[in-house]
Amino acid sequence: MPTTTEPLRREWTRFRRPGRLFAMVAAALAVVAVGLIYALGNHASCDGPCPVDPTGPDGSLVNDQFVFAHRDLGESGSITVRMSSMTGTITYPPPNHDQILPGLVPWAKAGIIVKDGVRPGSSYAALMLTGAHGVRMQYDYRHDVAGRAGGVSVESPRWLRLTRSGDTVTGYESADGERWTRVGTARLPGLPKTAQVGLFAASPGDLTLQPVGFGGGVKEHVRFTQASGVFDKVALQGADTTGGWRTDTLGDMNRTDWEKYHQPSGAVEKDGTITVTGVGDIGPAGSEDGARPVESTLGGLPVALIVVLVVAVRFATSVGPDASGTRRELAARAAVLGAVTFATGVLALGIVIPVGASVLKGNGITVIGVSAFTGARVVVGTAAALALAAVFAFALGTLLRRARFAVPVALLAVAVPYAVTSFPLIADGPAQWLLRLTPAAGFAAQQTLVEHAQVLAHYAPSAGYFPLPWWAGMGVLCAYVALLLWLAARRLPPSSPARTADPAVLGGGVPVDWR
Repeated sequence: MPTTTEPLRREWTRFRRPGRLFAMVAAALAVVAVGLIYALGNHASCDGPCPVDPTGPDGSLVNDQFVFAHRDLGESGSITVRMSSMTGTITYPPPNHDQILPGLVPWAKAGIIVKDGVRPGSSYAALMLTGAHGVRMQYDYRHDVAGRAGGVSVESPRWLRLTRSGDTVTGYESADGERWTRVGTARLPGLPKTAQVGLFAASPGDLTLQPVGFGGGVKEHVRFTQASGVFDKVALQGADTTGGWRTDTLGDMNRTDWEKYHQPSGAVEKDGTITVTGVGDIGPAGSEDGARPVESTLGGLPVALIVVLVVAVRFATSVGPDASGTRRELAARAAVLGAVTFATGVLALGIVIPVGASVLKGNGITVIGVSAFTGARVVVGTAAALALAAVFAFALGTLLRRARFAVPVALLAVAVPYAVTSFPLIADGPAQWLLRLTPAAGFAAQQTLVEHAQVLAHYAPSAGYFPLPWWAGMGVLCAYVALLLWLAARRLPPSSPARTADPAVLGGGVPVDWR
């Protein structure tokens, strides 16, 4: 009587032909080789030692670049200001870099802040007016609380207040300086007894998208911007009011021609009014800031995907177009194919991701760090997506029976959407729909980049952002696989018991197995 594992052993024996094993090894080598070539070919270029990118309280990469006019603040105190103006400048897109137009980018910001010193990356809580998002309270780079919408002018000023009590900072806003509305509260663990409190201004680069080629793809360009906030009626409690304001520029500043010859970044106090002008941003950092995610080393994955899909279809059609088989055999063949592909993927990804990231760091490239769980999810999830794609192609081959039909369909359904959306070849909208509706959605498992509402970036597939979370993308791929396997199984009998012919008819006494 056949054992439960006998179909698996039989199908593994059929699969491990030299040609198929060589193809799987080639797929793994493509992932590793392309990823390492990419890592080895990227080097940081700086005038002198490259600056170290700041990390926030949670250890993640952050932007912390702004002008800060500040004083010492004790464990209990507050700052209250009236803000009467916020203006800015934006450069024209290339090649007219020397031309300037007035205006504010949506996330330009100016306001008041309590911060753990002036070290980039230290803990903070800030209450600010933004270019297009009204009043916001932000703290520790990732947290953002909305206040009242609208802008500011001399006729309609905004009043802002931050109060500190131990490690708790609370933000308030007012239209008249008398009736106050709480915006939010932040707890900053480890905030020292003496923190820094004051006025700040920052303005991140303006993101513009320019067409590339003929398919509707776009390429990102970042324009220089600068923002200025005007403050008066500054009132301090619990702060050191002896001497003047100390002004620090956190991050690289006053290097551009505009800052050198027109408007330097800094703080100016005159007749009780303080004008703070700055560039940069305070918030999470990502690939738009030049850092590379770990999945940037997966450039060889499309090649491996093509190889795996072809192997899967040919494995399905290798028994011949008229072979029947059984549902049990179908399940065994799919399990063997999926297991081999998964093992191949785990091996290749488990090598190229850590080694590639290490090489990039050694070349001075900043790599966005991920937790151990996220790193494991990328390796295991992407390998699982590769294995599911192989089973999808196998089921398709079983249905269509001929490789010359099944291979193009599998490539068009999985490999083409994945490849064309990885580069700016088509418009963002169609690219996002392709990664929602096709089996290629499963490769969202490789994404580690995180979208932040308070950061202006190109959140599109060509920039590494899938439209679905990894679990939803895997769900789409699993649904396709389940549907095709079900359709393929419907055409097959559940089992095929052995039938013996009459020995007299065959001319001998040996039973014949017709399975």
